[in-house]
Amino acid sequence: MSARVLERFPAGAPRGSWPAEEYAAARRAEGEPATVVMDLKSDAFLVVVEGLEEDGGA
Repeated sequence: MSARVLERFPAGAPRGSWPAEEYAAARRAEGEPATVVMDLKSDAFLVVVEGLEEDGGA
């Protein structure tokens, strides 16, 4: 299983600001099952859609 990254947001957003969550909510409103995950290595929030890769690999 893999995930497709739709957008990335720096973790240093101002207090009370949740741009990754807002972006994911907008994608969910459009019917895309987007979720937010934290990428600790790059210190960023990623908005992703989980699923199998579409390259035809096993």
